[in-house]
Formats: sequence, structure tokens, C-alpha cells
Amino acid sequence: MANVNPYQQYRQNFIKSAGRGELTLILYDGAVRFIKQGIKSIEENKIQSAHDSIIRAQEIISHLNETLNTDYELSGSLTLLYDYINRRLIEANIKKDGDILGEALDFISQLRDTWKEALKLSKAPMASGQ
Repeated sequence: MANVNPYQQYRQNFIKSAGRGELTLILYDGAVRFIKQGIKSIEENKIQSAHDSIIRAQEIISHLNETLNTDYELSGSLTLLYDYINRRLIEANIKKDGDILGEALDFISQLRDTWKEALKLSKAPMASGQ
């Protein structure tokens, strides 16, 4: 019988039981994590590791873009923003430029923080009298 890593098991169960909003937050968190890893790898001159981390961040941004609900007007703006971030990630990967990754990190962090706050607000009980 194979040993099961308890953390991986917990993470898998968490992801399987998460709602769409939480899954989007997990994706944003992943993009932030991979971009930070890319920056660190560039600083340490670990070129392959930087490349791998940036590619993972690109995959997440592409997935977020491909799964947008186009029924909302905001989707068009998000598509443009995701496209821009993806282009910056590609450029950062080609040049191995931590400053460009920092710019992408700022955008993704702001999106993540906004999404996190929106999730909180959507779960908060309505104030009486509203």
C-alpha cells in the first residue's frame, strides 16, 4: 500500500469540495506563488526553475481567461487584463526579468485581493434594513 501524504490528501479534498469562487481564489493564489518563485529563481540565477515557474503562472492565467463567464460585461475587461499579464509573463520568461514579473505579480495580487474580498462580501449576512 502506497504512503499517502496527508497534506496532499487534505489539499485534494479541499479542492474537490470547494465552490467556484474558492477555486478561482486558489488559482489566483497559485499564480501569485509561481510568479514569486519565478522572481526568486531569477535572483538565484536558476534559469530552468524560473522558466518552469513562469510557465505554471501562464497556464493559470490562461485557464482563468478561458473559463470567464462571458455573460457579464466585466469579462471583456478581464480578458484584456489576462492577455496583458500573459504577454508580460512571456516577455519576463524570455528576458528572465524579475521587474516584469513584479509588474505581473502586482496585477495578479490586486485581482486576488479583490476576489477574496468579493467572496467575503458574498458570504456575509445582509445588514438589517437593507
